[in-house]
Amino acid sequence: MAATPAIAALDGAGIDHAVHEYRHERRSTDYGAEAVETLTTRLGISAGQIFKTLVLDLGERRLGVAVLPVPRQLSLKAAARAFGVPKARLAQAAAVTRTTGYVLGGVSPVGQKTVLPTVVDSSVLQWDRIFTSAGKRGLQIELSPADLIAATSASVADIVA
Repeated sequence: MAATPAIAALDGAGIDHAVHEYRHERRSTDYGAEAVETLTTRLGISAGQIFKTLVLDLGERRLGVAVLPVPRQLSLKAAARAFGVPKARLAQAAAVTRTTGYVLGGVSPVGQKTVLPTVVDSSVLQWDRIFTSAGKRGLQIELSPADLIAATSASVADIVA
C-alpha cells in the first residue's frame, strides 16, 4: 500500500500507528458512517472512537480544522469560540481539497498540504486509541489521542452540539 501524506507524516515523526483498510463503496457519500459500520464490526470498537475531519471557513480567508467523533454533530458556535473567531462555517469543497491536498471523505487531520489550526473535540481524551482518516477513502489510521494532538499541534475543546 502506498503511503498517503498522513501516513508518511506519522512515519516521519516516529509516531506509533496502525493503518486499517476497508472497501469504500464508490456510490457512498456518507464516508463517516461507512467507516463506523466497517470498523465497529471488524474491530469491536465504539463508534465514538472514530473521528471525522471537517475543514471550516473562519472568515477573512482563514481555514481551520475540527476533529470530532463521527456520530456527533459539530457546533459551529463552539468551534468559532475554540478558534477565537466570531463565526465559523463549513468550507467549500474546492477550498478543502486545494488547501489540504485530500478529497472529501478522505481528509486527514495529519499531513495536510497546508498546516491549518486544528481543534480536537475533548471527547478524544476518554479513549486510549482513536481512528481518523489516513488521507484516502477506505483508509483509517489508529493512534493515541495524545499522538494525534501532537502531530497536528491541536488544541482540545468541547466542539460538539
